[in-house]
Amino acid sequence: MSVYINSTGHFLPGPAINNDEIETILGLVNGKKSRLKRKILQSNGIKTRHYAINQQQETQISNSEMAANAGKRCLDNSYIPPNQVEMLSVATSQGDIVLPGFGSMVQAELDISGVELQTSHGICSSSMMALKAAYTNIKAQESNNALVIASELASRLFKHTRYEQVTGNEIDFNAEFLRWMLSDGAGALLLEDQPRKTGKSLRIDWIKSFSHADVYPVCMSVGKPKDSDKSWQDFATYSEAEQAGALLLRQDVRLLDNIVAVGVNGFLKLQQDKMFNVDEVDHVLCHFSSAYFKSKIVDMLSVAGVQIPEHKWYTNLYERGNTGCASIFIMLDEFLSSHSLTVGETLFCMVPESGRFNCAYMHLTVVE
Repeated sequence: MSVYINSTGHFLPGPAINNDEIETILGLVNGKKSRLKRKILQSNGIKTRHYAINQQQETQISNSEMAANAGKRCLDNSYIPPNQVEMLSVATSQGDIVLPGFGSMVQAELDISGVELQTSHGICSSSMMALKAAYTNIKAQESNNALVIASELASRLFKHTRYEQVTGNEIDFNAEFLRWMLSDGAGALLLEDQPRKTGKSLRIDWIKSFSHADVYPVCMSVGKPKDSDKSWQDFATYSEAEQAGALLLRQDVRLLDNIVAVGVNGFLKLQQDKMFNVDEVDHVLCHFSSAYFKSKIVDMLSVAGVQIPEHKWYTNLYERGNTGCASIFIMLDEFLSSHSLTVGETLFCMVPESGRFNCAYMHLTVVE
């Protein structure tokens, strides 16, 4: 039983925001321009991104609405009407509300009934977890099709007022770092047990992931203050947790270089296990959060003797920003829209995640 990606779609909220406009949307913390912004943006290479909040930091569209919009666009490009979707598999780092699961909220927005529902919660690789769940469901002949959606709305965490609630208004580098890295958006894929009736499909050859949470500490988190393992739920009140900085999105930048090593090691393991032939890879779609990491990955692969020429690499990071778990789906949709693929070409997808170092990989082949 083979599984095929037969349709894709994505949704980005609002207009593209350039680097000079970021603080117009997110606001100036304590009325002062950031001293770190320029340095971080130079490193990540991002030029424009999209936000679901406006200049008054008001949410213009919810996370579940963005996800539903991406899903609708995906279905509009397919031969499957919404009422024939059999499984809905959804991923996000955080939904609009803590409970119920994000998948339930997206299903309601899509107004589809009778689906098997699955929600993957995590960071960047949670989209691949949602995809793997749908893929294996179809492989097991439990469903004939599945709509897979990944969506992120990070900008609400980056309002200047969030940082101004911290006692002493002290913003450490790890708390500010991701303010200049992450943005909003959603992507969707339709999986079926048969190729498209017309045109080309992507056969999923395999999906694999390797978690290293047993080896590395937490690198990216929401819910714990600086230099502490205390949970935000352990504080006497929510306001105390906020004042301690426990509700800020943090990245332990000291650990970040490990993501390159674990990502490349997984790549080499898959090749050693003969899951694919590096010389036969036609296109590489890698979710790297920064131009800095792309060069590191390319260099490490070169040292290992398995370099893939840079002209085979595709990214939309610099125009779309880092949309977390939605990035790989948005990337795939835009890649398919901008490339004329021939039958037999192969795509290698790679999603390293720095949350606690989980790396996911996928191999696709173009079929007719």
